[in-house]
Amino acid sequence: MEGTYGDSTRSVKAVGAEAIAGQPVAPPPVPVSAYHLSPDEAQPLDTYGRSSNPTWRRLEGALAELEGASAALAFGSGMAAITSALRVLTGPGTRLVVPADGYYQVRRYASQYLVPQGVSVLEAGSAEMCAAASEADVVLAETPANPGLEVVDLHRLGMTCRERGATLIVDNTTATPLGQQPLSLGADLVVASATKALSGHSDLIAGYVAGSHPEMMSALESDRVLAGPILGPFEAWLVLRSLGSAGLRFERQCQNATAVAMLLRSHPAVRSVRYPGLPEDSAHEVAARQMRRFGGLVSVELADAAAVHALVERSALLVASTSFGGIHTSVDRRARWGDPVPDGFARLSMGIEDTDDLIADLGAALG
Repeated sequence: MEGTYGDSTRSVKAVGAEAIAGQPVAPPPVPVSAYHLSPDEAQPLDTYGRSSNPTWRRLEGALAELEGASAALAFGSGMAAITSALRVLTGPGTRLVVPADGYYQVRRYASQYLVPQGVSVLEAGSAEMCAAASEADVVLAETPANPGLEVVDLHRLGMTCRERGATLIVDNTTATPLGQQPLSLGADLVVASATKALSGHSDLIAGYVAGSHPEMMSALESDRVLAGPILGPFEAWLVLRSLGSAGLRFERQCQNATAVAMLLRSHPAVRSVRYPGLPEDSAHEVAARQMRRFGGLVSVELADAAAVHALVERSALLVASTSFGGIHTSVDRRARWGDPVPDGFARLSMGIEDTDDLIADLGAALG
């Protein structure tokens, strides 16, 4: 029966506390830096707050269940999770592939911190990722890629990495584990920002790594202790609290994304629109094979920067902000951050507004 659960059931079940009479249904956060130690100096489960926390363990168990992993580790941000994985898996002489069309901060980290340590870094677009992987030791893929929403064929990439003996890391932030299961498609590790749709309220920063290779997870846990990119206990509790409604929120966000993409594709003010859920989208065929849902992001190109700003100003519902996955529908003109996109390119992140209201508002704002 468990394998047939829907997304909301999976989300609620993942955060469910053990049923013990007299204990709270919703576990409270455990803010702690120091624990009582055994007088015989036996090693207890918890010793110091940078090393372990009961709230982390509850969150990590939920994330592992959602990603289909044997274990997960919470980090202070998505970038903290990614950089920890890259520190652990690369070294002098390592050949690393990173997305040329994914999150720009990953490329900055690779060029500024890994290259000086002797790591050979190749930037590859989503379409070139499989070819680039044939010469790599470690591959980091992001799919759908942020912000252009290109899709990487994960099954094909996983086979290429396996033949090469390379390690495959997949950034699952845009799809979420409710939309895509990279570990089942050949990934060795999943990294993600829980800041986005999983927490979903634009009020915290968090990240995680999930996987089923004990030696990798152990090395990552050691790196987290030594480097210290930990998640605060209260933030961990907020993510855990939010996960229970993630299925409902993500379902509405995907529904809104489909409706908005259909509106935009035929509007005269729109030069182009990308959404993997559109049948005519160039990424649709691959996305349909590996994604359960197509996500809450839509990319659109308007005439110029002024057109993007005017869209927000004329709207009663759209919020101008960066990041994505929150309950408010937001607009982010990506060229302002240095992404190699046209001035009128914007990433739309769908909120949980009623679909009819959002479509009416967006249509009026476009003119």
